[in-house]
Amino acid sequence: MLHEALERQCRRSTIPVDFSRAYWTPPLSPRLAHETEKDQIENRLGLNSLISLTDHDTIEAPLLLRTVAETAKTPISLEWSVPFGGTIFHLGVHNLPSGQACAIMEDLAAYTRNPNDGRLCELLAMLDAFTEVLVVFNHPLWTQKCVGVHRDAQALDKFLTCSVQFLHAFEINATRSAKENNRAAKLAEQYGRSLVSGGDRHGCMASGALNLTAAETFGEFVREIRQKQCSHVLLMPQYSEPVSIRTARTLLDVIRNYPDNPAGFRRWDERIFHPDANGGADRPISSLWKGPPEYVEQILGAVRLLENATVQRVMESLFRRGRVIEMNREIVIDVAGEAVPAEVVSSEALT
Repeated sequence: MLHEALERQCRRSTIPVDFSRAYWTPPLSPRLAHETEKDQIENRLGLNSLISLTDHDTIEAPLLLRTVAETAKTPISLEWSVPFGGTIFHLGVHNLPSGQACAIMEDLAAYTRNPNDGRLCELLAMLDAFTEVLVVFNHPLWTQKCVGVHRDAQALDKFLTCSVQFLHAFEINATRSAKENNRAAKLAEQYGRSLVSGGDRHGCMASGALNLTAAETFGEFVREIRQKQCSHVLLMPQYSEPVSIRTARTLLDVIRNYPDNPAGFRRWDERIFHPDANGGADRPISSLWKGPPEYVEQILGAVRLLENATVQRVMESLFRRGRVIEMNREIVIDVAGEAVPAEVVSSEALT
């Protein structure tokens, strides 16, 4: 409904609207996102934390975090968009070497702009040569229909034939369904790869999937995955909620205003960006108007009714009825067990 309303409005706009190039950022700044993950691991679980934050095709967030003493050891990581065979795959690239991270990022971005199958193999081999870099196949079975990208089994098979030798693990994604994650687990087993957790959280709630490890540094954790193929995934209680409820809560987080947040993260229209009409840097849509159009606020106001406690109880009752989670036993960890490792790794996406 909102998309149709925006399309009608854009036809009347003096600035050409390009939905394919517009994007949004989450309500949490990198620092707040890091604190959210740390709080869940250290205060809720009582364990030490290793946190890798990723953003789509940029390493700005981890570089920013590394300028602060408290988060100076944050791994330099990103979620790399990989065009291939007429579709797009996403790889989590974690723990880039600090001295070469910016140059590597430029190479990865150049491929995304101008993809070439031969060049992809070169880049993956280059990443694989760094022994403390972890390359994860993110949400491998997401079809991407909701974002207008087509991906079929043939494209997936072709991509894996080309790249699997350089992929160190497949992702159990905390925002995807149990059914999809079970299929991803079988795919990982088929190719002899471990499963690792991925939050892919775009709202304010902490990741629903974590990794338990005895490693004390992220480099040690990477070696556990790459050399020992050893991974223990912990699914948090929020993962047990139906996908529809998790999605609705994320949407509410995205369109909510946060007056106490840092500048640029307070209003929802400050967190949505669009290419500049004159070819300049991308601009928040808040710079294009004095305030959101009334029809947009009316639609968002209707969506915000989902925050009502009564409405939420009805939704939970409807979507929980008769639902049973059937995750593969080998990827579910009982946090109440006696032998609990000393560290918890959170691999969390910002956007």
